[in-house]
Amino acid sequence: MSYLIIGNGKLITRTVPNELIENGAVVVEKNLLKEVGDTIILRKKYAEAEFIDAYGGVIMPGLINAHNHIYSAFARGIPIKNYSPKTFLEILDGLWWTLDRNLLLEDTYYSAMATYLDCIKNGCTTVFDHHASYGGLRGSLFKIADAAKELGVRTSLCYEVSDRNGEEQTLEAVMENVEFIKYAKSDNTDMLKAMMGMHASFTLSDKTMENCIKNTPDGIGYHIHVAEGTADVEDSLKKYKKRVINRLFDLGILGEKTITGHCIHVDENEMDLLKETNTMVVHNPESNMGNAVGIPPAMEMIKKGIMLGLGTDGYTNDMLESEKVANIIHKHVLADPGAAWSEVPLMLFYNNQTICNRSFDTKIGVLEKGAAADIIISDYIPLTPMTVDNCDGHILFGMSGRSITTTIINGKVKMLNRKLIDIDDEKILAKCREYSNKVWERINS
Repeated sequence: MSYLIIGNGKLITRTVPNELIENGAVVVEKNLLKEVGDTIILRKKYAEAEFIDAYGGVIMPGLINAHNHIYSAFARGIPIKNYSPKTFLEILDGLWWTLDRNLLLEDTYYSAMATYLDCIKNGCTTVFDHHASYGGLRGSLFKIADAAKELGVRTSLCYEVSDRNGEEQTLEAVMENVEFIKYAKSDNTDMLKAMMGMHASFTLSDKTMENCIKNTPDGIGYHIHVAEGTADVEDSLKKYKKRVINRLFDLGILGEKTITGHCIHVDENEMDLLKETNTMVVHNPESNMGNAVGIPPAMEMIKKGIMLGLGTDGYTNDMLESEKVANIIHKHVLADPGAAWSEVPLMLFYNNQTICNRSFDTKIGVLEKGAAADIIISDYIPLTPMTVDNCDGHILFGMSGRSITTTIINGKVKMLNRKLIDIDDEKILAKCREYSNKVWERINS
């Protein structure tokens, strides 16, 4: 039996309770962790094992992005004629819906290749994506899955059902989810999962939501935007005489398998419903700030025991960057320098772990025997004492996605000492530039 050891670094397990092993190592057998412990002891025990040296850096579980948008990749630097948004709805229609209406299947594939490539470089090993490409709808999730398999990133996918483009495309979006859910269920690698995706309450009729529910198999959750902007709340109150979370509760959308993205404009009663139904919520701080839509009552959610994770909403693929922004924005808004110190690491390192393990079968986001061999190394060398009690502070102020030197996913080395393994990133990015330029031309033609 051949083994791989990753060692000679400060190893953070993210178990409960958390552990920091000063000269730690993990032993990988195929795609799982066989043992965690001291480097010297494990190298003696597995003398024939291949060894990856952390050079005194930090060894951690791979990071998890609980809400991303692969389709947004080609928006970077995009010039759109006469686009000068003043409201969130103008941003949605003028940028994001305009982009997704112009994405063809190959555009989606290369958007996924670019995103997953960036994830590997930033130590993000699992991605929950929420996709839309109404220019090339049917087969789009399969194209993303192809990219995930090619680059070896663990992922959960869904298609964003919406009424915004007419009944025919609404029905097609539902069927894209249905067919992909069947496909993901047939995959036995535990690298690919599926959810039923929906855009947001204000672009979804009861009829459409009921059709989604009817076509969602038992055990499959929903992934939906909730109260990201005030227009979502106003629409729900006007049409249904109830707030968004109450509407979703009445329809039967909430539950422990469901991800609700954002939940910015929710009240006390809605938060209680989220807690009561054990529904997952994902906070996306940079996107919220960029869209000027506000931020969720995240500190109150954590206090209530809501399963609140951390995502990026497509703004970045660097989860450590998202953590940094989440840490300061809540301090700023609450005018409380003591806010978010423990809550944000809880979101990123523990709640994201729980969110992941509600979909995937293998234990993810932790370094312990039997867990998935999703491991990253940061080149961070602390200048002050680093312990299990203060390691989150070291990560917050000392690391970034670009400090990740090595990324291992499902036991396979994807990046070693900042060199990608069996991945031609120059070729991928050249193709991305080629296809994105065509998308931009279609948008402005």
